Amino acid sequence: MQNSALKDKFYELTVVSKSSCELLRDLVFSFGITCIEEIKDGFIIRDENELDEIEFGLKEFAKKLEELGRNVDLEINLQTKENKDWINEYKRNIKPILIDKIYIHPSWKEPKDGFTNIIIDPALAFGSGHHESTNACVGFLQKYAKSDMKAIDVGCGSGILSIVMAKLGCSVDACDTDEQAVDSSKQNADLNGVKINKIWTGSISNLDEKYDVVVANIIADVILILKNDLIKLLQNGSYLILAGVLDRYKERILDAFSLLKLVESKSENEWSSFVFQK
Repeated sequence: MQNSALKDKFYELTVVSKSSCELLRDLVFSFGITCIEEIKDGFIIRDENELDEIEFGLKEFAKKLEELGRNVDLEINLQTKENKDWINEYKRNIKPILIDKIYIHPSWKEPKDGFTNIIIDPALAFGSGHHESTNACVGFLQKYAKSDMKAIDVGCGSGILSIVMAKLGCSVDACDTDEQAVDSSKQNADLNGVKINKIWTGSISNLDEKYDVVVANIIADVILILKNDLIKLLQNGSYLILAGVLDRYKERILDAFSLLKLVESKSENEWSSFVFQK
């Protein structure tokens, strides 16, 4: 939807039926509705076009079912609401973030003088530095990633950690099992004027390389599955940064990587992050 075509109002139809929700949902799809928001025992339809015909059809359908002896218990509510400019509303709510000397900001915000600026336009799937795990990794990398080090970002997502390492002077490889993440990382690297040396869709299971810095900001279960592959990437003195770990997995991670030296750890809210050294 283009902003210039944005209408002043939109219509919101809330449908609730404990006994017949699925049947009513299938009916609205047959009416040509393609997108709904599912709620408990029901759904919400939103459209810039009036929804009174949809409301009428649902009520008539429920009435016929009642006549056939089925209790539909239909609750239906149609409202007219003010239509906001959601794109600009979204932009207003995205705030830049300063992590030590790195300033991460969306493209519509001005850079900050005297800091390393990184542009990341947040997307639904990938990080922008606000999450505790990503934040911890950015802080750790400024301490342990040095110029001319060889580094790899395992599970690169938006590419933010790859970009941080490249800005710090590292030669960076990156991978993710999600092709969309790899594309996002490439685009964000170009946006920030940095180069990712090698980037691929896939994992590290058959990778025959050694790195000075290995960072994996992924969930604990995947870290544990990749434990041997992650350690294999390290040479003596290399750093392994792990994040994305809920506190309840903390002891399992510490135990799994106990052969490495724990250099530093950080817990914020329910998330734990670690720096190990071989």
